[in-house]
Amino acid sequence: MKDSGLAKIKSIKKTIEGRKPTFWNFILILFTIIILCISFGVGIGAGFFASLVKDEPVRSYSSMKKDIYDYTETSNLYFSNDVYLGKLNSDLDRDEVKIDQVSKHLIDAVIATEDEYFYQHKGVVPKSILRAFLQTVTHSPIQTGGSTLTQQLIKNQILTNEVSFQRKASEILLALRLEKFFSKKEILEAYLNVSTFGRNSSGKNIAGVGTAAEGIFGKNAKDLTLPEAAFIAGLPQSPFGYTPFTKEGTVKSDLQPGISRMKTVLKRMYDGGYINHSQYIEASAYDISKDFISPKDSPNEKYPWLTTEIENRASQVLAPILAKNYGIDEKTLDKDKNIKDKYLSLASRALRQKGYEIHTTIDKDIYDAMQKAKDQYPSYGPDKPQVVKDPDKEGSTTVMEPVEVGAMLIENKTGKIISFVGGRDYNRQQLNHATSAIRQNGSTMKPLLVYAPAFELGKASPGTVLPDVALNLNPEDPNNPWPHNYDLRYSGLVSARYALTKSYNVPAVKLYKDIVSQNPAKYLEKMGFTSLVKDDYTNLATAIGSLKHGVTVEENTNAFTTFANDGKFIDAYLIDKIVDKHGKTIYQHEVKPVDVFSPQTTFLTLDMMRDVISKGTAAGINGELKFKADWAGKTGTGVDYFDSWFVATNPNVTFGIWTGYDTPKSLQSKESLTYSQRTNNLWADLINSAYDVKPDLIAPKEEFKKRMELLSFPIVRFQVCCHLRHVQIQGLSKVIILIQSLLPKRKMTV
Repeated sequence: MKDSGLAKIKSIKKTIEGRKPTFWNFILILFTIIILCISFGVGIGAGFFASLVKDEPVRSYSSMKKDIYDYTETSNLYFSNDVYLGKLNSDLDRDEVKIDQVSKHLIDAVIATEDEYFYQHKGVVPKSILRAFLQTVTHSPIQTGGSTLTQQLIKNQILTNEVSFQRKASEILLALRLEKFFSKKEILEAYLNVSTFGRNSSGKNIAGVGTAAEGIFGKNAKDLTLPEAAFIAGLPQSPFGYTPFTKEGTVKSDLQPGISRMKTVLKRMYDGGYINHSQYIEASAYDISKDFISPKDSPNEKYPWLTTEIENRASQVLAPILAKNYGIDEKTLDKDKNIKDKYLSLASRALRQKGYEIHTTIDKDIYDAMQKAKDQYPSYGPDKPQVVKDPDKEGSTTVMEPVEVGAMLIENKTGKIISFVGGRDYNRQQLNHATSAIRQNGSTMKPLLVYAPAFELGKASPGTVLPDVALNLNPEDPNNPWPHNYDLRYSGLVSARYALTKSYNVPAVKLYKDIVSQNPAKYLEKMGFTSLVKDDYTNLATAIGSLKHGVTVEENTNAFTTFANDGKFIDAYLIDKIVDKHGKTIYQHEVKPVDVFSPQTTFLTLDMMRDVISKGTAAGINGELKFKADWAGKTGTGVDYFDSWFVATNPNVTFGIWTGYDTPKSLQSKESLTYSQRTNNLWADLINSAYDVKPDLIAPKEEFKKRMELLSFPIVRFQVCCHLRHVQIQGLSKVIILIQSLLPKRKMTV
C-alpha cells in the first residue's frame, strides 16, 4: 500500500512539474499583454494630450512672468503732502501685498484648504487629475477637483474658465512649466494677490488677501487672527456665496454658509497639523461676525467732485505717455480726435487696473474746511422754478432750481490748485462748477482784456481820462446808446482808475474799442482761456465779459494769478505726479511760466484793483474778513444778472468765486442782500475757512512790490509829475471830471 501511495504521489508531482513551464509562460504572456495595453493606452493618452496642446505656444520665462503678474490693481489717490485720499472708483478693488506681509495663519489655511501637497508637487498631482478625470467622464455627482494652486493661477491669469479637455491639458502643461521658472514662494504670493474674495463692507468687489483683510476686518493681512484667516481662506471657493456682505454694503441675514466654510478650513488645518486641538476648538467656537467692520464711505462718496476731477485730469496726463510708447507724439494726439479719444480711454482703463499712485495738489484740511463753509452759508438766495423734461414720463415738469457756486483757490508762484468748491449738492448736480461750467465772466474781464492790455500797448494809464457818457458803440444798432452801466447812470469824464473801481462799462468799452485792432484777446490766450471763438476777438461786448461761450472759474481765477506773478502766467494744475506700482515716477508736473505783461503793467493794474476792495464794488469784503492782506480784485456781473463773480489776489494766493443758476436766470431777488453782496460774503466765508487752517498761506504779511522802474515808463512818468487827484471843469454840460492819480496813496520813495 505504501509503495502504491508513493507511486501516485510521484506521478502527480511529475505531472505538475511537466506543466510548470506552461503556467509561467501564461503568466508571462498575460503580463506582456498588460504592459502592451498600458503602453498602448499611455501612447494613445500621450498622443491625445499632445493633440490637445499642439497649438499652445512654448512660453518663455519673461512671457509667463508678465502674464502671471498682470492682474488688475486699483490706483490710490493722495492729497498734497502724501495724505492718503482713497482708491480710485473701479469695478474691483485690489491691493498687492508681499508674502512676508501676510499672516502665517492665512498662508497655512490656504495651503491646507486649496493644495495640501503644494510644497511636494511639481505643479500637478497626477492622482488628483486622474480622480477628477474619472469623475468627469462618469458624470459622478461628486466633483472633488484636481487643480493645484499652480494650476489655479494658470487658469486665472493665462487661460480661461472654459471647461474642456483642451483647456485642462494646457493648464497641466503650463503648470509644469511655471514650477520650473518660479519658486513656491513666488507662486503662492501671486495666487494670494490674484484670488477674488467676494465683497468688502461697502459692497465693492474685492480681490487679493490684502484688500480682503482690510475690507472685511479692517486690518492688515499680517495681523489676521486664526479665525479671521480661516474665514478669508475659505472665500475663494465661492466668493459671493460665502462673503458676509451684500452689494449694498450691509451684513447678510444668513452668515451660516461662510461660517461653515470657515470651520471646514479649520478642520483641514487641524488634520494637516497646522494647528493643535485646543486652537481648533477655540477658533471653531469663535463668533467671527463681531469682527466684521462697518461700511466705509468710498472716496467717490465722500469726495465726489474731487475724485471725478482727479480721474479726468489723470487720464489727460496719462494719455500722451501711453501714446508715446506707441510712437505717437503729443501734437498728433491733439490734432486727431479719434486717436486722442482712444488713448484717453486706454488711460482711464489703466488708472483702474495698473495700481498707480496719483498725487495731487489739493490741501485736505483747506478742502474740507471750504466744503463745510459752503454747506453752512445761509444766504445763497432763493430757489427759482425751472421747467425741465420729466424723466419718468413724456412731457415736462417744474422743479425748484437753487443758486449754485463754483470757487477756486490757486497758489500763485506754483499754479497749484489748493482747493475748490464744485457745487452745493453732488447728488442733485454732478457738474463741477469750478472746473467745467462755462459762464460769462462779466466785469472781471476788464482788467484782463481792457486795462492791462491798454497799459501794455501804451494806449492808457490809470490816470487816463475816459468818457462815462451815453455813447453809441454798437455798430449793429447805432441809434441807441450802448453799453449801459449797471446802475443805468453816467458820471461824465472819469479816470481809468475810477472807472475800474466803480466798474463802469462805458469807459471800458470805449477804451477797448480804441485798442481792439491790436488784438488784445491774444493776452487771454496766453492766460489760458480755452473757449474763445472768432467773434470774441472783435466783439466789443467781450470787454465786459459777454463772450460767445464763456470761461470756467478755474480759467478766470488762473488768469488773475498773472498779476501776482509779475506778469507771468503759470498754468494751474491739480495732478502733481503719477507713480507706477513699481515705484517709478512716470509723470511729474513742471512749471512753465508764460510772459504776458510787463512788471510795470502788472503793478499798475494791481494797484487799481486794490481800490475795488478799499472803496469800490467789493468795499464790503474787508469787513467780512478775519484777517488783513494786500488784496487786489474785481467783481463781475453777467448779462441780465445771470452770473455773479468776485476774483481777488494777494502775494500768495488767488481766489475766485462764481454764483448763478444752472439754467441762466436773474440772481436779483427781494432779499435784503443784493446778489453781489451774497457772492462777496460767500467768498469771504470760504477764504476765512482756509485762513483758519493755513493762515500763513492765506494771509501773507508782505505786500505786492512797489517797483521803482515804473518811473521809466513814459506815461507813468507824466502821471507822477502831474499827480492829479480831482479836476473839475465847468462847461455847458456841467460834467464833473474825476481824474484819479496813477500811483497808490502809500508814500513812495523816489
